Amino acid sequence: MTFQALHGYYLEDLSVGMSASFEKTVTEADIVTFADLSGDTNPVHMDEAFAAATPFKGRIAHGMLGASLISTVFGTRLPGPGCIYVSQDLRFKAPVRIGDTVVARVTVAEIDTAKRRVKFTCDCRVGDTVVIEGEAVLMVSRKAK
Repeated sequence: MTFQALHGYYLEDLSVGMSASFEKTVTEADIVTFADLSGDTNPVHMDEAFAAATPFKGRIAHGMLGASLISTVFGTRLPGPGCIYVSQDLRFKAPVRIGDTVVARVTVAEIDTAKRRVKFTCDCRVGDTVVIEGEAVLMVSRKAK
């Protein structure tokens, strides 16, 4: 198995069970920046007084902020640079709060060499708690002949 800085893993380098992860501690600045970039200024993310009156009892990070860490793993680690997202299915299981350290992990579940598609299981955890889970399909390049 080889990984090249400008390309990442090729289809032939992947095998079922391979996994990679990325870890990030969510900050106030992350939430504010994500709201600015996405336009999602829902007060459950931005206003402590509003969020305190919700079932979450305080501010939470955007679900897609946590999910974007899955994309980070794909684009930088496994399969890495050069892969193309085809689909993503997500289930949001628990909130992420400012100060939480989120670990996003992806694992190769299936490889369709004929179609150059790789299915991954994905999850994000805060400690032992799964906060996001799902599956993704990516297109991965073959090695040049």
